Amino acid sequence: MRYTLLPTKTTLKSLSFLLLTLLLGSCSSSKKISKPLDKIFKESAVFEKAFVGFMVIDPKKDKTLYSYNPNKYFTPASNTKLFTFYAGLKILDDSIPALQYRVLGDSLYFKATGDPSFLNENLPKSDVLDFLKSTSENLAYVAPIYTEKHQGRGWAWDDYNSYYSAEITPFPIYGNLVGFKFQNNKELPVVTPTVFKDSIFNSKDSLISRRVKRDLHKNRFVFNNQKKDSDFSQVVPFKYSPEFLVSLLSDTLQKPITFIEDSALNKKLTNTIYSIPADSIYKRMLKVSDNFIAEQILLMAANKVSDTLKTEIAIDYMKENFLKDLPDEPMWYDGSGLSRYNLFTPQSMVKLLQKIKKEVPQKELLDMLSAGGHSGTIKNYYKADKPYVFAKTGTLKNNHSLSGYLITKKGKLLIFSFMNSNYTVPTSVLKAEMEKVLLQIRDNY
Repeated sequence: MRYTLLPTKTTLKSLSFLLLTLLLGSCSSSKKISKPLDKIFKESAVFEKAFVGFMVIDPKKDKTLYSYNPNKYFTPASNTKLFTFYAGLKILDDSIPALQYRVLGDSLYFKATGDPSFLNENLPKSDVLDFLKSTSENLAYVAPIYTEKHQGRGWAWDDYNSYYSAEITPFPIYGNLVGFKFQNNKELPVVTPTVFKDSIFNSKDSLISRRVKRDLHKNRFVFNNQKKDSDFSQVVPFKYSPEFLVSLLSDTLQKPITFIEDSALNKKLTNTIYSIPADSIYKRMLKVSDNFIAEQILLMAANKVSDTLKTEIAIDYMKENFLKDLPDEPMWYDGSGLSRYNLFTPQSMVKLLQKIKKEVPQKELLDMLSAGGHSGTIKNYYKADKPYVFAKTGTLKNNHSLSGYLITKKGKLLIFSFMNSNYTVPTSVLKAEMEKVLLQIRDNY
């Protein structure tokens, strides 16, 4: 005979009390957050004169804890790199494809993939230099299928001389930058790479700045160093062309290189040599907001899913295959966020961060991002003995965003996106106001 034990009235009361306690506790946590945040967003003089959007969720409970204009579009600036990061995770392998090549007869034919690591002092040493140096075959560089302009859509053209606007190219070398190191009482700087040492000129024109300025369309660098009274360093993007690349590469390898434009031969280069671990370029891109690396990641992704190095191909592929479930369609135009055309919403940023979290182990993911008060672009902000903000910043004139992960005092990991446009106060003042919001959440959930 089978007996069924029925719950007693006492047991039912206990279960009901437990469920009610849990429900009230959850509501209490939400209220502790929502009321103070309502007050901040409604009464802040800083936020009042800006356009502000915010959203924070508990991913474990799949619950929105608070939102403010979550479906409005904002200029994301370098928050765009989170989309680029996700593209790399979904399309590229664990190692970066450096070159595609094939040996035919007595020649090694090779073409570029967009890899940013070749002789880049900010990244681990690549094996590609030794590969090209050690081969006994004649070297022939085959132009890849590449139709991009060297500055992205929606970039400010007059930033061309700034380090953060290094040109987008199929075969980067030296990070596409020239380094100038000025020393006290010396007229000319030390130039790296040295091939540019005959391209720099000390002008007597008092209207020319001491800072190095490149001609818009060619590699001619001018400065005024009449005082020579202090040391300083500067890096400037160089002007790229396939012919110049071959010349620079030949000078670096100390061997002749032939330049070939042949689309039929291009398609025969099916062997791949890899350079460095993919996570090393993601970490550099995210922590210091490296625009150059971000743009090159999308070129490499496009090359992987097609036969063409074209940013738009990678973006369209991601939107079609991995981003259809975002709450709002991303207006996505470049890899770095330099483009003023980019527009995203806080709730789409949060959804993207959920997707990223599923791809990368939490400890590794947080280590890739800037940590408030400790590292990266927020080293001097959101300070605490133990970091609680791990995020990607994004700043253009009158626009600032911060999206990432927040760890509460109770050890809960939350996902948030904080986006601000059209503010006129100093960005440091805006960040202080943002910190009030983040601390309120950290301390009360």
